[in-house]
Amino acid sequence: MTIKPIKSKRDYQRALERLEVIFDSKKGSKEGDELEILGILIEKYEDEHFPIGFTDPIEAIKFRM
Repeated sequence: MTIKPIKSKRDYQRALERLEVIFDSKKGSKEGDELEILGILIEKYEDEHFPIGFTDPIEAIKFRM
C-alpha cells in the first residue's frame, strides 16, 4: 500500500483506478484501510478542483415545476 497526496490529474486518475480495484475490500483489512484513506484523498481533490456551487433558489423551484 503506497498512498501519497493527489497533486495532479494523473495522480487523480491513478487513485480512481486503484479505488476501482479495491472497491469491494472488507472493512478492517489492509486493502479496506487503503480504500478508506484513498476515498478521503479523492474527495479532498474533487472538492478543490471540481467544486459544486449552490443552486439559485428560483432556478431550483423552476426545475421542480
